[in-house]
Amino acid sequence: MHARSSLWPLARSFVLVAAAALGLAACGTGISNLERPRQDNHHFTGPHPEDFQIHGIDVSKYQGDIDWDAVRRSGVQFAWIKATEGGDHIDSKFRQNWENARAAGVPRGAYHFVFWCRPPHEEIGWFKQNVPVDPDALPPVLDVEATPTSKTCKRKLYREEVVREMREMLQDMERHYGKRPVIYSTVDFYQSILHPSELDDYPIWVRSTKYPPHVPYAQRKWTFWQYQSDGTVPGIRGKVDRNAFYGNAAQWQQFLRGR
Repeated sequence: MHARSSLWPLARSFVLVAAAALGLAACGTGISNLERPRQDNHHFTGPHPEDFQIHGIDVSKYQGDIDWDAVRRSGVQFAWIKATEGGDHIDSKFRQNWENARAAGVPRGAYHFVFWCRPPHEEIGWFKQNVPVDPDALPPVLDVEATPTSKTCKRKLYREEVVREMREMLQDMERHYGKRPVIYSTVDFYQSILHPSELDDYPIWVRSTKYPPHVPYAQRKWTFWQYQSDGTVPGIRGKVDRNAFYGNAAQWQQFLRGR
């Protein structure tokens, strides 16, 4: 989930009513080279990101050195920080971002990018080794995407076995951190692997920069929406992903408290 503009608004009243009502919410077919959602937003119709009150970012080493105090002052209300990938890679900026975001008062959580050629226990074991248990942190995130261009992992992904491995990793995360993990998914991965699946009981963070989430993700209730891949935020040089939380300020505080 590396750095992945403007959108056309729908009636604000429709979205606010929907947001107030919403709570948090083919076997045998492999995927090896799936189309990514395009970055063309010119025909976007649907809920506008600005209709949601709580906005944040996700970052990795590609954002370089971040001025987290400036990020906080800009109005960013949460941050997802890349921590690990596979069973042996840690993002070179993770520890710096993890500590500095906390010091600046930005609620932050860590995410793990799955490398599909490592056993699940190695994946999450590596994440646990590098991400501290912090009761004030956001829940951990399992970032699941197809990686057809990987030079070292040519495995085809089949729904039944992938969902089984994801369940194992998610349960391991929840046992260790005491919080229900969030699943991050791209459109292609969701449509090929996760829809439908028994993992619908986990909160999901969806990526959709061309359409509002209800178009590519059907009726799946989402908790976070990555709506822009080329955003700009004070304190960060270059581009950064921007995200919205589905809920109002009171619901956000409930989420932070783990309720």
